[in-house]
Amino acid sequence: MKDKSLLIGHLCMLGASVMWGLMAPLGKDAMTHGISGLEMICFRVTGASVCFWLASLLMKLKQQPAEEEKITRRDYLQLLGAALFAIIFNQCNYIIGLSITSPLNASIMTTTMPIFTMVLAFIFLREPITLMKFGGVILGACGAATLILASANGAIGGGVLKGDLMCICAQCSYAIYLTKFKGVIQKFSAVTSMKWMMTFASLIIVPFAIPQFKATDWGAIASHTWLETAFVVLGGTFCAFLLSITAQKVLRPTIVAMYNYMQPIVSCTVSVILGIGVLGWSHPLAILLVFSGVYLVNRSKARGDKQ
Repeated sequence: MKDKSLLIGHLCMLGASVMWGLMAPLGKDAMTHGISGLEMICFRVTGASVCFWLASLLMKLKQQPAEEEKITRRDYLQLLGAALFAIIFNQCNYIIGLSITSPLNASIMTTTMPIFTMVLAFIFLREPITLMKFGGVILGACGAATLILASANGAIGGGVLKGDLMCICAQCSYAIYLTKFKGVIQKFSAVTSMKWMMTFASLIIVPFAIPQFKATDWGAIASHTWLETAFVVLGGTFCAFLLSITAQKVLRPTIVAMYNYMQPIVSCTVSVILGIGVLGWSHPLAILLVFSGVYLVNRSKARGDKQ
């Protein structure tokens, strides 16, 4: 039964990584054709919030009164904190950082997240940093970096230090969410957790986005841009976060973070399929390194094993 739940967790994270990997090129294209970064964040959190509330209502229709989840004031504060680190700080730092630095530098910065997660899991959850786990994280980082650098065709992006640091802060913020708020995420169903996290994020972001919404010429935005935005909301946010939360219940934070390395692989693979990229030696090598890294981290000893 445990092996089955672990398999489901890995499949969920793989699915979430594919969604996030597809979201990168589609969301980037939408943000270059009329929709600003702040508006995209607003669409993501408010659209996903509506989806999770609808899913919650459907769940209530099937639940018995005794199965209803009880949320205390402390739980609400914990979910607010999770929303701040997983959505607000993470997304705002990354998108603003991306607008300042180069896409290449921003992609390289994303490889730091599993490293932050490994260290913070040791601090917050007392998860041991074994040689196997450390080696797996570094192996995965090498795989992602190999693909990113090879995809740049040797051109090093002229990033700005401030933008690079903001992208790093985004990764650290999500790592804090994976470790510090693991308890409250495991306490409730995936739908309940995300319903409140997205709601809190919407209440914080929407007031800042209102002036931007008023200034945008919505009639000039093409239909394909709306389709890309719809995928970002439904696929890259609602489905991806739902799968990610489900995986967090059974997988260790460092393993969840390791799947961050899958996103550039998915993005580059989609580019090859669409004919806007070329299959090179870096693709199979990166995939081999990333999955080898995930395997090593998964095989490393957990806190319970040490005890």
